[in-house]
Amino acid sequence: MSGPLMTGAGAAAEEPQCSVEPRVLRDVLGNFPSGVTVVTALTDEGPIGFTCQAFSSLSLDPPLVAFAPSRTSRTWPRLREIGRFCVNVLAEGQEDVSQNFARSGTDKFAGVPWAPSAQGSPVLADVVAWIDGQLWAEYDGGDHTIAVARVLDLGARPDRRPLLFHRGTYGLLRASDA
Repeated sequence: MSGPLMTGAGAAAEEPQCSVEPRVLRDVLGNFPSGVTVVTALTDEGPIGFTCQAFSSLSLDPPLVAFAPSRTSRTWPRLREIGRFCVNVLAEGQEDVSQNFARSGTDKFAGVPWAPSAQGSPVLADVVAWIDGQLWAEYDGGDHTIAVARVLDLGARPDRRPLLFHRGTYGLLRASDA
């Protein structure tokens, strides 16, 4: 945000100076558990994808979701060009899938079974849920891009439990929490 902040009854205030260290921010925000997703698409050369921890539902009407790929991602620009993709919500036990799709320069789909969605994007086997989307808008998110997608189709397997990421490591729900 640039310019003065508005507080109280419309009074202008200077934007606060902030010196939060990135590592401290990561450590504090790591206390908020998140799910883990893999965003996929199909190119003429084959399937592509990347791990994305920052994912959220955004709107019911119209149906929108949001996720935030890193600006350093080499896969996101290719997905953006295609304009359609699938967000795969990983299930417990899929830590290796998450780690594999987070790497660069490897065949991320090696040994990962998948099937095309109705839109043609890869739906990974055994995920908790999948959301087929079309790029709706993009916004500056600092060292990430905030991508908003219109939901075209989706599905879930309620018998599966999600893979969680908390305090820098993968975690699971206890059976009593499911």
